[in-house]
Amino acid sequence: MTGSPTVTNLGPASAVTSTSVAEQVGDRIWTITSGVSPVQVGAFDPATKTVDRKFSLPTGAGAWAMTHIGTDLYVGLYTPGDVYRIDTTTGAATKVTQFGSFIWSIAATPDGKIVAGTYPDGAVHEYDPATGATRSYGAAVAGEQYVRSIAADATTIYAGVGTKAHLIAIDRATGDRRDVLPAKYADRTFVATLALDGTKLAASLSPTGTMLVYDTTDLSNPVEVQTPGGDQYITAITIVGADIYLGTRPSGTLYRYRDSTLTRLGSPYDGAYFNRIFVDGSTIRAELTSQVVDFDEATGEFTGTDLGQAGLPPAPEQAMAITATPTSVLVSGKAGIQVHDLATGASTRTFLPGEAKTLTPIGRDIYLGVYTLARLWQMKPDGSDLHELGQIGNEQTRPTDAAYDARSRSWLISTEPDYGRYDGTLVEQHLSTGQREVHRGVVPQQSVRSVTTADGIAYLGGATRNSLGTDPILPEATVVAYDLRSNKVLWTTAPLPKAQSYSDLVVYRGRLYATTDDGRLAVLDPRTGKLTGTAAIGTGQSRLTIARSGLYGTDNKRVFKITPDLTITTVVDNLGAEIYSYPLITTSHNGDALYTIKGRDLIRIGGLR
Repeated sequence: MTGSPTVTNLGPASAVTSTSVAEQVGDRIWTITSGVSPVQVGAFDPATKTVDRKFSLPTGAGAWAMTHIGTDLYVGLYTPGDVYRIDTTTGAATKVTQFGSFIWSIAATPDGKIVAGTYPDGAVHEYDPATGATRSYGAAVAGEQYVRSIAADATTIYAGVGTKAHLIAIDRATGDRRDVLPAKYADRTFVATLALDGTKLAASLSPTGTMLVYDTTDLSNPVEVQTPGGDQYITAITIVGADIYLGTRPSGTLYRYRDSTLTRLGSPYDGAYFNRIFVDGSTIRAELTSQVVDFDEATGEFTGTDLGQAGLPPAPEQAMAITATPTSVLVSGKAGIQVHDLATGASTRTFLPGEAKTLTPIGRDIYLGVYTLARLWQMKPDGSDLHELGQIGNEQTRPTDAAYDARSRSWLISTEPDYGRYDGTLVEQHLSTGQREVHRGVVPQQSVRSVTTADGIAYLGGATRNSLGTDPILPEATVVAYDLRSNKVLWTTAPLPKAQSYSDLVVYRGRLYATTDDGRLAVLDPRTGKLTGTAAIGTGQSRLTIARSGLYGTDNKRVFKITPDLTITTVVDNLGAEIYSYPLITTSHNGDALYTIKGRDLIRIGGLR
């Protein structure tokens, strides 16, 4: 142990009511939480605006998939890919089968079976509730990992595939298949959403916000419907007779397609994510990330009910990013930022249409790198004045790390490209002018996993996996030094053999420290990139931070200190941090304490020396 640190538990790091799917059975809208444990299933009554039935499932981290047969609701989960049947008349939930680790989509067939699309095998499966039998149709497309959407009629299963878009029609009897996506759309990443009613099949294409409308009696000539305004995703489609309703992102807009005309109906708020659209007579209703909204077509207005207030309360989630200011500690998660007030100990939440993967305090503001769409936002340390600065574009979707370069007054963001794409970026957001520079490919043939800066030089850590759905091009990851003034690469090195990702970088006392995804530490000369030392710090990814008393890090299991001679000593053990993706640690504003995650709680570690 190093000294006698004090550990103070500050309560749940981030708590949220976040949903990704909904299904109407009778007069109730059923939904399920994601990213919290245990997941909660709730039934929302539109008449009373309350969640009047709620229960938890014993497995799963959340759900993207729901359908129903009669009064039975079927839910497809992820981690693991369990399928539950919920009797909505009694609330009884029964696990009926499992399809791998992640179910992206399920649908009911006219003859009473359930079909499912899965990740990472990109497969299509069938379950027969009458007999309990299952059938696998195998991968929809060899080499593709995602069946993101699915629909079925009496004879055919339609599987929407990515990261290279395909729409596969599978004969339910023989298993024979054919790709019915026209060749001109082959450059799209996903057929992400499907809706089927009778012989009308609607499919959305990412990242162009395009909808194709098919007649299933002749799949050769779909009608293209292009949403306006630069929207990239259509997240929900509902077909009602001659009308098709769709919700888009990032604008969060509801449209109706009728008589070959696309009409904008409105938006409940910027960035709204439509999980499902329901039409009940003259009422148009939608289930969003944490709300149910009604649309009044006569007035063009939305009225919403917050699901947390309705009876599906927030629960501790897996945190995504963390930072500290003089007055607060901020923790991000799904659809929001948790603000921990250091003076009062109170915790409040600021809604965000997306997930902040990076939080960077600069001056009196916090700058956020937000997934999806690699959006850049700004707010105050108390969660107020949240507003968007823009999007990175350049086929990027996931901010991975951020830093501030005081010399150029630039906020630096590293990114990972969209599904199936290659080459991440280094982004310079110049705060004095608002100008944005995007440097793609400065870490060649990799995504950019980490970034730090010193004296106008950005140091970048690569990851051989460019994006989800791609295979590495290079055998090992590299570290790059990039001159922000001349926009030139100064040096590139692969300091550790077989390293696939440099999960964090920090410059401390004239040395560049780089951690790998397999628990190694490399120390480099920042002027030349020459390797000057190595150490083993664990078995997985680590995140580093500089405090007044030295250099510290965490690997989710413990907090450790790194001494100048590369001795690694444990400061706090047994964290068991339940975070989303990468380890999280930050230093207090004055450098006298650390903040990290224990379980799903935020803790303060003081008494460092």
